[in-house]
Amino acid sequence: MSLASTRRSLCAMMACTVLSLLPARVSVQAAAAPPVTTPGVHSLTFQRSDGPPVNYAIAIPPNYSPSTPAPLILALHFGVGGGSADGAGGDVLEILVGPGLAQLGAIIVAPDSVRGNWSTPENEKAVNALLDMVLARYAIDKKKVAVTGYSMGGTGSWHFAEKFPQRFSAAIPIAGTPPDTAAGWKLPVLAIHSRDDQVAPFAPTQARIAQLQKAGVNAKLILLTGITHYETDRFQDPLRQAVPWLREIWK
Repeated sequence: MSLASTRRSLCAMMACTVLSLLPARVSVQAAAAPPVTTPGVHSLTFQRSDGPPVNYAIAIPPNYSPSTPAPLILALHFGVGGGSADGAGGDVLEILVGPGLAQLGAIIVAPDSVRGNWSTPENEKAVNALLDMVLARYAIDKKKVAVTGYSMGGTGSWHFAEKFPQRFSAAIPIAGTPPDTAAGWKLPVLAIHSRDDQVAPFAPTQARIAQLQKAGVNAKLILLTGITHYETDRFQDPLRQAVPWLREIWK
């Protein structure tokens, strides 16, 4: 089964649960309009001046106030099996990241990849421009910005945390592939991976976390069993364990 078809079926199966956790997405164009501050998940388009528009979903927490800086989570979606990435950011937000990190009271922004994986120059530029826009238009505590993602997005989390460490205070890659070396790594990282992942083997993640720990980095591994790669929703509970970990880092 392709990951694209899997996320469609997961969306169907998780619809009732998700709706009880997060309001339904509302499609909005976000060119020159005021920032959306209504609690819930909104589908938006960021019209860049120096590139194609970026479609993304953004979750506004119930207690958000423009007078009180909130944490920010960048959520990177899984691969779509060669199909269109339209809506994939919203899917990973609703299936996994929104429910998993709901207790943080964070704004969560989840872009659709422009083309290809998250490490392409085009996606790097689009994601960084989107982050700049969110930081400029919302009240964000810049010391509380983290990156997470699942599968392709987990690999992307490793990539963005390694290449742009100044943007983040922590990384939470889920079911992703880490970089080839731990050399030069700067950020606290909590990796979540299943021993039974048949797509992204857990051994490289386990080895990289061990290397980071040896180097004195705040690195933790939540190693799961009995969960396969395409059971995205089953990573919600492990992701909830990142909430106290982030709060400790953000003290």
